[in-house]
Amino acid sequence: MKKEKVRFLVTGTAGFIGFHLVQHLVKAGHEVTGLDQINDYYDPELKYARLAESGIRREEIAKGKEVPSEKYGNYSFVQLDLEDQEGLFGLFERKKPQVVVNLAAQAGVRYSLTHPYTYLDSNIVGFMNILEACRAYPVEHLVYASSSSVYGLNKKMPFSVHAPADHPVSLYAVTKKSNEMMAHSYSHLFGIPTTGLRFFTVYGPWGRPDMALFLFTERILGGRPIDVYNYGDMERDFTYVDDIVQGVAAVALLPPAGDPQWDGEDPDPALSSAPYRILNIGNSRPVRLMDFIRALEKALGREAILNKMPMQAGDVPATWADVSDLTRLTGYKPGTSVEEGIERFVEWYREYYGRMNDDR
Repeated sequence: MKKEKVRFLVTGTAGFIGFHLVQHLVKAGHEVTGLDQINDYYDPELKYARLAESGIRREEIAKGKEVPSEKYGNYSFVQLDLEDQEGLFGLFERKKPQVVVNLAAQAGVRYSLTHPYTYLDSNIVGFMNILEACRAYPVEHLVYASSSSVYGLNKKMPFSVHAPADHPVSLYAVTKKSNEMMAHSYSHLFGIPTTGLRFFTVYGPWGRPDMALFLFTERILGGRPIDVYNYGDMERDFTYVDDIVQGVAAVALLPPAGDPQWDGEDPDPALSSAPYRILNIGNSRPVRLMDFIRALEKALGREAILNKMPMQAGDVPATWADVSDLTRLTGYKPGTSVEEGIERFVEWYREYYGRMNDDR
């Protein structure tokens, strides 16, 4: 694929990773259309603030309306639900994206225990509409967010895309695994090049308030206890958002062509004879949760009050990404230490909420 100027459609651009990906792509000179429904799963004010940081004025936003960025001449945003097939098809017809990066989804493992139908609407019906739009208005590459959650009960570390992942422990993970299977069928039937990225724990400035780093920071600064599950005996493949975005952007310009050596009698789940692949994207250096908390205490200059608790339903004790395929394909090599990443997050957090308090 040509690499100078590509027409991108990125969904989920009021979200954490989508916001950062837009920044990267527009600065690289690509033409980007962003899409988000701006739901209230967490504070919409943070979502509007991310959009404002990208030059999208809140007062201009309306369902189905394309809003040009006041900051980037090569970026515009549309508020739209993925479940709105007519609106989505109209957007594809107008913008004719060459590459689609689908990051829009109902996130959160624990939320899926109490709001299961929300995940079916957004993650299954919404993704089906993306696939159908890519079929009706052919694209050069569809990249979509899967999740490390699909590994479920797998215990062999590091997690490999070439190993089966058939025992998920949450409906959220089920929807992400379903996306992978749906993508394969469309790659096989209609030749749509698809890449599923299994994201591990992403953190950094402008992050999600339901994630551990955000919650811990808020509570430590407020002098409140933090909930530490599995009594702190957990490991996560924490990955800084800038490293993640560089990997996503590199993969997006390298669509799969199908593997002629793929063997149906000994099938590799990460590849296919169709133009399809699955990749892990993480740090490949797991960090113990207690070490993560200590790094945060150091950055905040405050000690955490620990409320140690049993493992939560739907959770797993450890994650560790084998990213060797992604490294071979793109040269991907995350370089941000947890200490450095947490310091950057804390700096952003203090600045953002300090400004919010000043505005009040």
